[in-house]
Amino acid sequence: MQFKTTMKIPASLCIRCRGARRLCGLSYCPISVESMTRTRTVSIKGMELDGSSPPSVFVGRYGYPKVQVYPSTPALHGNTSVYEDTGKWLSMELEEFLSMRLSLMRGGKEIKVGSASSPDPFLQDIQLVGLSSIPTDVEIYLEKPLNQKEIVLSEYTPPMGPSAPLSRIRIGNAKLDRPVEKAYYDTDMKSMEAMSLLYREGVDISRISRILSLGALGNGKDRKMVPTRWSITAADKNISDQILQRVKRFPEVGEYEFYVREVKGNLFSAILCPKKWMFEWGEAWFPNTTWNYFSDLTETQIDHETYWGRKTYPDIGGCYYSSRLAVLENLERRSRQASAMIWREIYPGFNIPVGVWYVRENLREMFRTKPERYSTFREAMTRMSQYITVPIEKWSRNSMIWPMEMAGGLERFV
Repeated sequence: MQFKTTMKIPASLCIRCRGARRLCGLSYCPISVESMTRTRTVSIKGMELDGSSPPSVFVGRYGYPKVQVYPSTPALHGNTSVYEDTGKWLSMELEEFLSMRLSLMRGGKEIKVGSASSPDPFLQDIQLVGLSSIPTDVEIYLEKPLNQKEIVLSEYTPPMGPSAPLSRIRIGNAKLDRPVEKAYYDTDMKSMEAMSLLYREGVDISRISRILSLGALGNGKDRKMVPTRWSITAADKNISDQILQRVKRFPEVGEYEFYVREVKGNLFSAILCPKKWMFEWGEAWFPNTTWNYFSDLTETQIDHETYWGRKTYPDIGGCYYSSRLAVLENLERRSRQASAMIWREIYPGFNIPVGVWYVRENLREMFRTKPERYSTFREAMTRMSQYITVPIEKWSRNSMIWPMEMAGGLERFV
C-alpha cells in the first residue's frame, strides 16, 4: 500500500511506541494502517476484483466533461455496508477506519458525464451498484494490476484504496428501495425535487450525494454525472437550503446554548444565540496538521452568512456546508431558529484528510447532546473559553457573530 505520512518518523521511536503510545504525535499509526490494509487485500488474484460493493462508486473530476468512474469493492463478500456508513465511522479507531477505506479497490473507466442521460448497459450496471440499498456482489476485471500508490486522500471525500483501468464489470444482487427507484425512473422530476424526496424518505445525505454523482437524478435529457467531490457539497448545500426555508419560520431559541465535543485531535464547539438565522463556521489549524504542516503558527479561518445568505462559495470549502446542514437539522428537529457560531480546533498530529463527513457526523453527534444554557452571550463565551485553546482575540478578528453579540447589535444585520 505504501501509505505515507507528511513527516519522517525515526524507527527508534516506532520501536519504543509499537503503535500504542502515539510517541510520534500523530492521531493514528501509519504502520498499523499499512498492515491492516495489506491484510484486507491479500486475497486479490491477478487482475480480477471479487467482493461485495458496500455499495461504493467514486466519480473523479479530472478531464471533465470526461471523467473516471470507479466502482469499488473490498476483497470480501457479505455485509460490507459499514464501508459506506458514515454514521458508524465515528465509533471506529482512526487506524481501523483508514485501513477499511483504503482497502476499497477501484476499477476506473473514462465516461462522458452526459452519458447519464442515456446510459448504455455498462453505465447502467455501475449506476445500479451505486444506487443499491444493499451490498452488491461484483466482479471487476482490470486491464492492469492495481496501482498501490493510487489512493484517494481528500478533504472532501472519504479515503479510497488503489485503482487500475477497468475492462468490464459483472454485478449480482443489486436492490433499489422505493424512494430511490422513484427518483431514478422519474425522468421528469428535477434533481432538487428528487434530493428533497430522498431526504424526506430517510435516505442519508452521503447516499444522496452518491446517487447525484452517478447522474441518476433530474430531468432525463439533462442528466449528467457529477464528480464525487462536487456532489458531496451540492447535496449538503441544497438540502440545508431547503431546511433553512422551513427553519426561518420558527421562533428563536430561548437562551444562549453552548455545545462542545472533544474527539481525538479535534475540538468542536458552538454557541446558538436567541436571534434570527445567521451562521459562521471557523477552523483553527495548529502546526503539524493536515493543512498547516509548514508553519509554526496556528492559522484560523472563518466564513459566514447573514439572514439573507451568501452569494460566493466559502473559502473554507465543503466543511462549511456539512456543518451548516448539521446545525439546521438540529434546529428543525426542535422547530427553532438561531444565530449559530461554530468553531473547530484541529490539534498537532491530526494530519491526514478524511473528508467532510467527519465534520458533519461529529456535529450531528454534538447536537444530539443536551446544551448548557446561559442568559447572556458573555456567559456562554466564558464557558467556551474554558475549552478552546486559540485565544478569543485571535478567533474574534475573523468572526462575524462574536463582535456583533458583544456589541449587542445583532438585530440590525438581519
